[in-house]
Amino acid sequence: MRFASCTYEIDISGIRKCFEGAGPDAINLGLGQPDFDTPIHIKNAAIKAIREGFTGYTPNCGFPELRSALSDKFRRENHIACSPDEIMVTSGASEALFLAISALVDRGDEVLTGDPSFLSYDALTKLVGGRTVRVPLNEHLTLSAETLKEKITDKTKVIVLNSPANPTGSVQTPEEIKAIVDLADEENLTIISDEVYENFIYEGKHVSPGRFSDNVITVNSASKTYAMTGWRVGYLIAKGCALEQFLKIHQYIQACASSVSQKAAYEALTGPQECVAQMRDEFRQRRDLLVKGFREMGVDLAVPHGAFYLFPKVGNGDDVASRLAKVGVIVVPGLTFGPGGKEYIRISYAASRDKLIEAMHRIRSII
Repeated sequence: MRFASCTYEIDISGIRKCFEGAGPDAINLGLGQPDFDTPIHIKNAAIKAIREGFTGYTPNCGFPELRSALSDKFRRENHIACSPDEIMVTSGASEALFLAISALVDRGDEVLTGDPSFLSYDALTKLVGGRTVRVPLNEHLTLSAETLKEKITDKTKVIVLNSPANPTGSVQTPEEIKAIVDLADEENLTIISDEVYENFIYEGKHVSPGRFSDNVITVNSASKTYAMTGWRVGYLIAKGCALEQFLKIHQYIQACASSVSQKAAYEALTGPQECVAQMRDEFRQRRDLLVKGFREMGVDLAVPHGAFYLFPKVGNGDDVASRLAKVGVIVVPGLTFGPGGKEYIRISYAASRDKLIEAMHRIRSII
């Protein structure tokens, strides 16, 4: 059997590899998945949808009431004026990212991403024949317009922004966001803005690039905000003719997102929001617990202002991750996210405080 060359250019996710061979008592700090259950009112909405027979195809872009609720959410919370007709509901943010990169990037085109950055950006770019150009982060682990500009060539088509960021937990400042948007507009580049952690910010504030320009594809999902990772509901905003181009791909590979999950997402968006604040407050306390522990060990780290990841600088990240695995703590080597992460490890604090306390005890025996 012969396979396309692009499939050989990507590997199985480095995050998933970290789980291989983990013992039964291992503490998994590698997976970016909230340990909270989906709130009961959201579950009940899904059960009601099933009982009422809402189990068939929906319109390709999502059922109208959900797209309308998303339009209201983006206008109210993100200051992005968009109509329901400019929104597509997808099977998670992963599909939304794939649609955007597939539609925007031709073979040989370049995509600028942070170094380090979420590993899917590189893999998806390679799948469509493009090339990732990694841009070093500054001392705050954020991207700057000045550094991005140095990497732009006549082949550059897309800048990927992720704030709050995976794996670093960093949050771009409003000034940084505006400068990057201005640069993209000057250079006629499209920004893909991955905002799945927007509700988990502990210092600073979330600013969507899409509020400053229509030349932005905004990607988000219900997965992190509402502890709905397995429901696979994402969404994107695309202005002008872009949505039609995304639809050409979406209708063949997916047709539509799960009808039941869409009903659950509608309830998540329009129902009580206290659950989000409770998760955010708990994540902040877990972050503070880890930051205190690593500082007591003298480990160099930038305090994450968002998401639920710690990115401490430990020397040889691969070696430390391997040694930690032997004492039953699963973390992700920073090199998984690009060459700029080789001295780091990524720790997810989307695990209970009891597990984090025990993990820190084991980590002290290694670091």
